[in-house]
Amino acid sequence: MAETYADAILRLSYTYLKNTHDAQDVCQTVFVKLLAEPREFDTADHERAYILRMAANACKDLLKSPWRKRTCGLDACGEIPAPEAADGSLLAAVERLPAHYRAVIYLYYYEGYQTAEIGQILNVPTATVHTRLARGRAKLRELLGGCDDERTI
Repeated sequence: MAETYADAILRLSYTYLKNTHDAQDVCQTVFVKLLAEPREFDTADHERAYILRMAANACKDLLKSPWRKRTCGLDACGEIPAPEAADGSLLAAVERLPAHYRAVIYLYYYEGYQTAEIGQILNVPTATVHTRLARGRAKLRELLGGCDDERTI
């Protein structure tokens, strides 16, 4: 069956998805479904129509999936450079913090999350997030040369 319909499924899938790898994934999905749920068909034409309808539906499901809407290819993501931390900069000081302080500082100041959200992300109580923020700020003060005014950090 795979030898008979694989090319047709790949061609149909490629017209929907414009991506060879996604088309191959759909082809595999269709054959896995056919193996998991075997069916008897009256004619070869009916079998072909059913398999191509399965492929079209699998393509439509993939196109409307939240994962596909929220992600981009590695080629597109590779063009966006990560920020380089210059020596003596605030980002360089944040990178030198222990991981548990660095995570809450980054999420709070760079990503803009609230403390309750950070607690959910890191799976720690909100009070722990507050403590880590305070201790992380204190460590940053030490690393940056000691500033007495808390509002600057």
